[in-house]
Amino acid sequence: MIKPRKQCKKCPWRVDANPHDIPGGYSPEKHAALKCTIASDGVLHKSSLRLMACHETPEGKELPCVGWLAHQLGPGNNLGLRLAVHRGRVDTNVQTIGAQHKRFEDTLGKVMP
Repeated sequence: MIKPRKQCKKCPWRVDANPHDIPGGYSPEKHAALKCTIASDGVLHKSSLRLMACHETPEGKELPCVGWLAHQLGPGNNLGLRLAVHRGRVDTNVQTIGAQHKRFEDTLGKVMP
């Protein structure tokens, strides 16, 4: 059995992570723009699937964020993602660590002064 890819320590989906501690600098605008990767419950968009990439994967070889995958395959009910997984386009051998945010809006954290 292949070991699952573990959720990183700075993942904004983790309740114990501060999104402002993301390596390489935090951008509230870029973070908020990730809302486009969140599916409307039970809605299948005909446009291309948008994935939230893990900030620890190298540019050009991005992998989906573990916390985002868990959310979108669970309560987020991302039908496009489910189809991509079924077709073998997205690897779901992942493991979340600790409590997870229930909504994307919660991943934004508090606004810094």
